[in-house]
Amino acid sequence: MQCTDRLRAGNALKFGVFGVNVSHGCAVTSAPGNIEVNWDESVRIARAADAVGVEALIPVARWKGFGGETNFNHRCFESYTWAAGLAQATEKIHVLATSHVPTIHPVMAAKQAATIDHISRGRFGLNIVAGWNASEIGMFGRPQREHDERYAVAAEWITLIKRLWTESGGFDYKGRYFDCPDAYAEPKPIQTPHPFIISAGVSPAGRRFAAEHADMNFLLAPTLEIGAEILRDVKTLAKKEFGRDIQVWGMAAITQGDSQKQAEDYFKYYVDEAGDWVGAANMLDAFAPNSGSYSPEHREQLLRAMVAGYTAWPIVGSAQRIAEALIEISNLGFDGLSLSWVNYDDGLARFSAEVMPLLEKAGVRQTVP
Repeated sequence: MQCTDRLRAGNALKFGVFGVNVSHGCAVTSAPGNIEVNWDESVRIARAADAVGVEALIPVARWKGFGGETNFNHRCFESYTWAAGLAQATEKIHVLATSHVPTIHPVMAAKQAATIDHISRGRFGLNIVAGWNASEIGMFGRPQREHDERYAVAAEWITLIKRLWTESGGFDYKGRYFDCPDAYAEPKPIQTPHPFIISAGVSPAGRRFAAEHADMNFLLAPTLEIGAEILRDVKTLAKKEFGRDIQVWGMAAITQGDSQKQAEDYFKYYVDEAGDWVGAANMLDAFAPNSGSYSPEHREQLLRAMVAGYTAWPIVGSAQRIAEALIEISNLGFDGLSLSWVNYDDGLARFSAEVMPLLEKAGVRQTVP
């Protein structure tokens, strides 16, 4: 039996809780209440998100931290096994694994994904990362490939996986990067034609990869206006080049208060006073030369957004102000947003109690049945 498919249907503006499996979550700060990375915490937040109708749990694939005061993200649950556990602990929410292509063979990835899809009864999703972090990829004894070639590898990787998910019997696969004689995989995933696939590519090669292979492109951009331009490009590319429809999501770091001033004061505290600017700079400097989606003129803006929430758009204010900002994002054509907070327990509870009803009233969300 397949559960309600929240990701492919339903709300005009969908949500994914992002970064629950990594220490400090998405905010590069020493402010208290951030993600610790223990199993009770992951289950508690996952079940709370499931109960209020959030569409997805999106983890980060991380293998080491970024130094600084917090050694940001140095603790991390491996995302396939994390997703398998949360698949059993939840009912309707999609649970994703985030997979660095160079760290896992496609035959293994296909088998693990199909297994989790059965555990979840059709709620698994795969977030594909071509592998921008040279230091982490080096831990696996792999040299870092040139940027566009990484997407060529990723294209072969997911092509083989999709065939393993959908073709009966054995077949021979021989590509430039993978040689797989008599490839075979059973059982197939529950979802048809295959589990939900996302990709966070923003560079020209990344956009093309998402347009051809993914169900959703998950983007970061220094401004909403630039994000909307990328959105239009990706959707047009998917339709014209590949005859496909694709969702495009943005990223939002939520700071909610009783008033605008209270929210702004807390934002300044956790970013300006408690922010780990060294750790954030280390991460941005690792990301910038390898991602193909970084503009030097936006460095200061992106660095502040990195501290605030992994370069997500900071949305700061009362419930009313946050709802207005989210409605504006929906009106720009975004299909969804990843969400993060400094304190996920309190942030999600308050967001669901005070912001969600405003979004339902505006017609971009529906009341959870």
